[in-house]
Amino acid sequence: MSVFGCIEAGGTKFVCGVGTGPDDLELATFPTASPAATLESVIAFFKHRARGRLSAVGIGSFGPVDLHPESPTFGYITSTPKAGWQQYDLAGTVGRALEVPVGFDTDVNAAAAGEARWGAGRGIPNFIYLTVGTGIGGGAIVNGEVIHGLLHPEMGHIRVPHDLATDPYPGGCPYHHDCLEGLAAGPAMQARWGILAQELPPDHPGWKLEAHYLALGLATWVCTLSPERMLLGGGVMQQEQLFPMVRQDLAQLLNGYIRASAVLGEIDQYVVPPQLGNRAGVLGAMVLAEHIYRNPSASIAAPLAGEDTWRSTPRS
Repeated sequence: MSVFGCIEAGGTKFVCGVGTGPDDLELATFPTASPAATLESVIAFFKHRARGRLSAVGIGSFGPVDLHPESPTFGYITSTPKAGWQQYDLAGTVGRALEVPVGFDTDVNAAAAGEARWGAGRGIPNFIYLTVGTGIGGGAIVNGEVIHGLLHPEMGHIRVPHDLATDPYPGGCPYHHDCLEGLAAGPAMQARWGILAQELPPDHPGWKLEAHYLALGLATWVCTLSPERMLLGGGVMQQEQLFPMVRQDLAQLLNGYIRASAVLGEIDQYVVPPQLGNRAGVLGAMVLAEHIYRNPSASIAAPLAGEDTWRSTPRS
């Protein structure tokens, strides 16, 4: 029986899987070292685990990445600050080594696709998936389709109000300093407080500040994309006390303007963790692999939220 390969390519680790869905997924994790060393481990894993049955591979990658099929650098990681990975042909390297078609998208778009297929976005045509960890990234599904557009969404780099009197930390983004990622990603929390985010006690004031910055971002997307649900994953969100604080701040920021029951009375079901947990990205990459296998001429894969079918959205 043929199987699909999937890769969640992150700045600190590559999570690789082989299978046909959530129930038979076999996983392995490799640290993100140099491209050559990392891909050597990844390709060896697929050759060993798939044993010649691999039909396609899907990759959800950290970015920025080039998603334009007509571009000479399609499938590349482009202007990343990750040392050694700038202008690296990730999709092409994997495809040539394994001799299979490769589906390619951002890591957060892939995670959104996984949640649309098997998780908390199933049956919901409009939702956002946000990951808060080493960086902050977001994927949006609108009318059942993953948004790509000019490049791909960079939700972590929106500007949010920054009160320097309350929070004198200047921000850690090398491009924008105090964008959302620069203020609220894991490294920003560590730089501000001097210890890893996960080591802060639950009652530390850092969590209230973190919730406020995240709520500012969510309020922006509620008013611009009008999502029916917002999924928040990533390492920083592995704090039970954080979700209630984010929901409370979001409701206060919206101040009754958005007259929808999801925000006014059911916000506990509106801002939620992903159902697939830390497997959302790698399972989303499997959806990309399945789609490119079934539609080899497709340029961009876009999920129909909650369905097990996919359609192609051509690029202009």
